[in-house]
Amino acid sequence: MTIIRGGRLLDIAKRTAEPADIRIEGDTIGEIGPPGLAAPAGAPAIDARGKILIPGLVNAHMHGHGNLGKGAGDRWTLELLLNAAPWLGGNRNLEDKYLSALVGAVEMVRKGCTACYDLAFEFPAPTVEGLDAIGRAYADVGMRAVVAPMMADRVFYDAIPGLREALPADVARVAMQPWQASLETTRQAFKSWKHDRDQVRLAVAPTIPLHCSDPFIEGFRDLAREHGSGFHMHLAESKIQAVSALTVYGKTLTAHLDALEVLGPNFTAAHAIWMDDDDLKRLGDAGASVAHNPGSNMRLGSGLARARAMLERGVNVGVGTDGVNCSDNLNMFEAMRLASFVSKVQGPDYTRWLTTGEVLTMATAGSARALGMGDRIGRIAPGGKADIVFLDSTHINYIPLNDIVNQLVHTEDGGGVESVMIGGRMVVDHGRLTTVDVAKLAEQVAATVERLGKANAQARALAERLEPIVGAFCRGLAARPYPIDRYGPTP
Repeated sequence: MTIIRGGRLLDIAKRTAEPADIRIEGDTIGEIGPPGLAAPAGAPAIDARGKILIPGLVNAHMHGHGNLGKGAGDRWTLELLLNAAPWLGGNRNLEDKYLSALVGAVEMVRKGCTACYDLAFEFPAPTVEGLDAIGRAYADVGMRAVVAPMMADRVFYDAIPGLREALPADVARVAMQPWQASLETTRQAFKSWKHDRDQVRLAVAPTIPLHCSDPFIEGFRDLAREHGSGFHMHLAESKIQAVSALTVYGKTLTAHLDALEVLGPNFTAAHAIWMDDDDLKRLGDAGASVAHNPGSNMRLGSGLARARAMLERGVNVGVGTDGVNCSDNLNMFEAMRLASFVSKVQGPDYTRWLTTGEVLTMATAGSARALGMGDRIGRIAPGGKADIVFLDSTHINYIPLNDIVNQLVHTEDGGGVESVMIGGRMVVDHGRLTTVDVAKLAEQVAATVERLGKANAQARALAERLEPIVGAFCRGLAARPYPIDRYGPTP
């Protein structure tokens, strides 16, 4: 048993942080009470004087494999990022996959994020050993994660109607692994999973509907139901996808997944930008979640998602950073700030803008629900897991302290994070990561990136040759009329 004394506990609804003590029993919050809360004699105490205590932030959507591609691209659309994927993620061994996930986990916990939904990609196909290595990285840092292998049975160039025909004749056609093999690999991963499922668990993530055949999607739908796992897909992220769906399916992407009986409480749609009211109603009626990724939505020029409309239709909304190769960092404080701001540039009716309280709730309880952990994380309450972030109230971000909720969303940038507790264990203690040698990690990653750069040079050269062709083709698709418009004004 441990007791936290002297801290000020955040109350989002009241927009306050009042003094409170917290008794922790094992990895769980046992009781919260006024200063001086009773505890057994000799119980270890954590001095939280001068600290603001908030729930650990929860990243509803990111990609652990992207961490080695930090800063790799500039003017990339989603489709140009997909064009670059083979060289960004190719030729990795198990240690590379472990290190990539480890880098992201270290960044997240140091910035107050205690859990994430990792759509992990192994090129060209998932492996049991690779998924285990990714899970081990989160376990070694001490972070919670849902690891979902991101898979497809169509390559990007064959997923967009007409794109293959636009490529030079000498570009080799690459066949993806049959979907049955990916399904069996994931099934074996569920059976052999070694990690504590309360900390690191598996889910499934067929990447994008257009990249996956219907039998592929249905097979993973059934596997997710069999294991009671989450099902996470990128959905209506770009106008290219939305326009292509009408050609391929004769309906929207969301309507197509609804027809395949995929939507439900375990389903999370990443991005959900190019959705009409009917699409959002389908998600809300199904009890589904959306991982709102405002940073990458703007970084890739994909558009502005309608978070207010989602909430109005009963959709659970979480906040994500997306991968660092399309958003540049895994800072959930920045993601919250952007979520707030992007709601404010979609019209002059300020009553429809997200409040900072709504954004903070989305990034904690909303994201926790998307991970399937809503009953245990995303809040500081008796019976919940002791995932607590200690913020330094003397940090410049809180001088002066006028409104704690506004300042957590609009002012905090991760600099005020002093300590981070996950499951009652101090993973970051007064600014020091207790579980990983970061200096050693930096050396390992530098050597890894240098080696992979050489190994993937040919794939990179091909992607750079194809970039103007893919870009021009997709610009043409994006110019086609569509019933809704989620872009900002033309620059």
